[in-house]
Amino acid sequence: MQKQSLQEVNASIKVAQKKGFFRKLLAFMGPAYLISVGYMDPGNWATDLAAGSQFGYKLVWVLLMSNIMAVLLQSLSTRLGIVRRRDLAQACREAYPKTVNYALYFLAEIAIIATDLAEVIGMAIGLNLLFHIPLIWGILLTFLDTFILLFLMNKGMRKMEAFILALISIIGISFLIEMLIAKPQISEIMKGFVPDMPNMSALYISLGIIGATVMPHNLYLHSSLVQTRKIGKSKKSLKEAIKFNLIDSVIALNLAFLVNAAILILAAATFYQVGMYNVAEIQDAFKLLEPLLGSYWAPILFAVALIAAGQSSTITGTLAGQIIMEGFINFRMQPWVRRTITRLFAIVPAIAVILIFGTSYTGKLLILSQVVLSLQLGFAVIPLIHFVSDKATMGSFAIKSATKIAAWLIAGIIIILNALLVVDEIRNWYASSTNHLWLIPVILGLVTVIILLLYIIFVPILQKGKTKKLQVHYQEDIEPILEKPDYQKIAIALDFSAVDPRVLQHALALGHANAQFLLIHIVESIPANYFKQDSVDYESMKDAEVLQKYADKISALGFDAQMKIGYGNPKNVIPEIVEEYKADILVVGSHGHKFLKDIIFGTTISSVRHQLQVPVLVVK
Repeated sequence: MQKQSLQEVNASIKVAQKKGFFRKLLAFMGPAYLISVGYMDPGNWATDLAAGSQFGYKLVWVLLMSNIMAVLLQSLSTRLGIVRRRDLAQACREAYPKTVNYALYFLAEIAIIATDLAEVIGMAIGLNLLFHIPLIWGILLTFLDTFILLFLMNKGMRKMEAFILALISIIGISFLIEMLIAKPQISEIMKGFVPDMPNMSALYISLGIIGATVMPHNLYLHSSLVQTRKIGKSKKSLKEAIKFNLIDSVIALNLAFLVNAAILILAAATFYQVGMYNVAEIQDAFKLLEPLLGSYWAPILFAVALIAAGQSSTITGTLAGQIIMEGFINFRMQPWVRRTITRLFAIVPAIAVILIFGTSYTGKLLILSQVVLSLQLGFAVIPLIHFVSDKATMGSFAIKSATKIAAWLIAGIIIILNALLVVDEIRNWYASSTNHLWLIPVILGLVTVIILLLYIIFVPILQKGKTKKLQVHYQEDIEPILEKPDYQKIAIALDFSAVDPRVLQHALALGHANAQFLLIHIVESIPANYFKQDSVDYESMKDAEVLQKYADKISALGFDAQMKIGYGNPKNVIPEIVEEYKADILVVGSHGHKFLKDIIFGTTISSVRHQLQVPVLVVK
């Protein structure tokens, strides 16, 4: 059975009972703001600064074009999530063979790492500029945001959205004040909306802007986040959800566009105007803002906004990583473990670059990370267009011809720009090297990528009509099972807490006259951990007495009841006893811990469940 996307918060926010346009809009608003932070992360800052300082206002039109692309593609992503109740990764797993899915998953992971790399560097630079913390130490400190994510996830989706909105407000207010200080020329800004591509360097930066704006991981994320709203299954409810999510996307992404435009305009008005054409490093921009603008607050606001951008983007990057792992390969791990692994992949190259090339290369690394995102973008956009165009799965909610043409035009622009960049880069490498053996792996890699690209473009078109028609709302065809399971041997884990009576009630309800019951309790004292069954401490003896009384009471009801005391860690000892007893089912009580207590005391049930092949009934 298909798992729900972001299962812990899926359909957690009710919207159906809200009356009136604005109340309903407020209920739906939120997901797009989490998405929008990816459009103003530190990677965007690097590309916007480079564009503004090198080409003035000439690439403002690229930002606008990227924003239009983003609004359309994110609206398609929300449509997929609302109608099919699938995120983009889950839809890919259902549509493509394993080989293709693993290839797409690999590329999606590269995109997540590239995103995280930009966030790590941006956060570290912000901490360095504001508090003079060395870059390497700042990079290592970025590990701490894992705990912020865990805290917010446990507080619920609305709290996380509010936190993100607060960070976005900090970024927006900071740049509004920066604009008032810089006083850019409005007439020059308007000229920047006329399309112009001065040279190949402008193309490289433009591609970075597109990669930094239309981020592939946001397409996976948005299709999942919209499922946090509890939406009805009727056609009217789905139409309403699509409409309100489109409004949410337009507002949030246009705010992100204004922030990006502000960064580019600030660079053009401050650096380009005085002939400083190579200010691509965030650190250089920070140092030059005060003398050029004559304001003490300009660089401080710049650094504060940078930290807010890095922190907010980190949270959404983590969620996207969880979604693609669960969606593509159906593998789930603890969010903090997932976060740690992703962050390690980002921290190692960041530290390596600083140690080998110095801090001056961080800006180049940021731009490279955004170009990598752009190169991966087509592999997320093309499947998305196919899925939302498919009438067999989307029904009447399949996109119309005009939207389809616009979407394919965007995909075509992305692919062509990427192809131009790759060809130009290979030509530069070839001209600057004497040994050309590197061409062999590069060509092999390119051929593999081209084959994958052609597959996801044309195979769904060739197979159209041959795929099984699915329901708009996915539902497993489960035949009713009327026969009651026959549990002969029932294991009961007791911890001598207030939940024990309910555990015993449920266990006895599962049994019958001939059923056998085994009552289990694990002694966790220090002597029990070291000496096991040889432990003769007071706790061990007292626990054995209490457990025997429980067994005697069940025996008095006419059942066959035994008791077993275990020693050590319940996570390991309970499964051993259950398997040795050859139990048909385990009944266990839930301790009710949350967040910090889970971290401190551990989560026994989850560990026990994964080690057993028999059903586990958890009683609260």
